[in-house]
Amino acid sequence: MYSFKDKDELLAWIQSELVSANEAMEILDCSRQNLHSFVKRGKLVPVKETNRERLFLRDDVLERKDEASIYNRKK
Repeated sequence: MYSFKDKDELLAWIQSELVSANEAMEILDCSRQNLHSFVKRGKLVPVKETNRERLFLRDDVLERKDEASIYNRKK
């Protein structure tokens, strides 16, 4: 569970720990279609989703990247 002293601390956490769909695609080096596929298959779960944007936890995106690199090494 997260606890923040004040609004500024919360905002700092949001800026450092949440990534947009575009940032996630950059981190994962993938297309929008590929990102959508990850979400559809439950490989990556957005923490917030609107008609125009999805937000992801940075740690979840990095974990997905690690999983992909392990899978690719096994090929």
